[in-house]
Amino acid sequence: MEEVKIYLSEAEMPRRWYNIVADMPNKPAPPRHPATGEPVPPEAFSAIFPMNIIEQEISAEREIAIPEEVLSFYRMYRPTPLIRAFRFEKALKTPAKIFYKYEGASPAGSHKLNSAIAQVYYNKQAGTKRITTETGAGQWGSALAMACNFFGLECVVYMVRVSYNQKPYRRIVMETFGAKVHASPSNNTKAGRDALAKDPNSNGSLGLAISEAVEDTVTSKDTKYSLGSVLNHVCLHQTVIGQEAKLQLAKAGLYPDVVVGCVGGGSNFSGLSFPFVRDKIYGKQVRAVACEPTSCPTLTRGLYKYDFGDSVGMTPLMLMYTLGHGFMPPGIHAGGLRYHGDAPLLSQLVNEKLLEAVAVDQLPVFQAAELFARSEGIIPAPESAHALAGAVVEADKARQEGKERVILIGLSGHGFLDLAAYDDYHQGKLKNFPLPQEEIDKALHELPPIPANK
Repeated sequence: MEEVKIYLSEAEMPRRWYNIVADMPNKPAPPRHPATGEPVPPEAFSAIFPMNIIEQEISAEREIAIPEEVLSFYRMYRPTPLIRAFRFEKALKTPAKIFYKYEGASPAGSHKLNSAIAQVYYNKQAGTKRITTETGAGQWGSALAMACNFFGLECVVYMVRVSYNQKPYRRIVMETFGAKVHASPSNNTKAGRDALAKDPNSNGSLGLAISEAVEDTVTSKDTKYSLGSVLNHVCLHQTVIGQEAKLQLAKAGLYPDVVVGCVGGGSNFSGLSFPFVRDKIYGKQVRAVACEPTSCPTLTRGLYKYDFGDSVGMTPLMLMYTLGHGFMPPGIHAGGLRYHGDAPLLSQLVNEKLLEAVAVDQLPVFQAAELFARSEGIIPAPESAHALAGAVVEADKARQEGKERVILIGLSGHGFLDLAAYDDYHQGKLKNFPLPQEEIDKALHELPPIPANK
């Protein structure tokens, strides 16, 4: 049997983040002011981000050095293993070679720590005392709470209410690391109070939690906001994943035919795929497939338009695939994928056909997750299981065609604190929920009137 796990030494760990902006055929569209439609200057973001983060957000440099203090924390868990899923392959009866990059090996249980450590480091350097954020399933909130604890900063998390109720153990993790956690919508902010007045039983959404965190930031002293996905600097920090995976596959003399990951805001998939998309831009034959839920089908059924990053309209407008900033997604268990938009960089690459996107139903997601758990011994997060469902489709194609291909999966986190979701699946309580077109049309009707090509 071939090697099951492929490791890198500490010396082989990436020392630089990769910025795909340097290699994109068309440069990214700027954020725009919602009233004028004019490009928003970098300093306009200084109310919520420190300047060292803003500089990364607008950078077009191909590589950005990872500070030594950040690397010292990365060494706690990086490089993460690349694992050949032999038993999963056998269960699927596929000739494909399936590998998964396991980010659940981090202390926080997911890939989110890669950016949390970096963002808190830069905030500490800038003199920030307190950081606010949003979280869906709680993976990002857990990672940021841990990072803030490492660097001695106060952490305040607005957790989407449906996940706050479904995933109490994630809240407990955040509180154990010293964070203050609020169910969103909350009574702490005007955005939250307005949402509760409109619907006292609101499940909340990532967009609304962002609105609350941003409002808290701009009305508080010595406070900055930290985003767990979507923005360029977050995708940048996550590219350690794809860089490591490329080196690990090279050790086995392999290169992926297809890279598969889950997508909510886009940080995990961007981090895994962007180093390979760079190769595709320069002529390499490789596919990258983003897998999202059919109940929140941003990339597959949304529009590529300018929209707010939050629900209330406190952010500048970003060019991205969106379901409309007022969209309130159903309370599926994959809480980290319940976002109305997607990363502008990822969205542009999908629009330009350098990335693919598919939507998968909730039941096949949990079927793939359970098969993977029984094959490989790891219970994946419901978000990560969307990537497994996408990989099952690719493995089945290989079986039908009788072709051996290499499939690389981003397993972005473990599901050990998501067992209520698995219990609901076993009890037959979960159902597929393809989003009705009328709900999409209603939310898209609220898009701000800024033309995408202005």
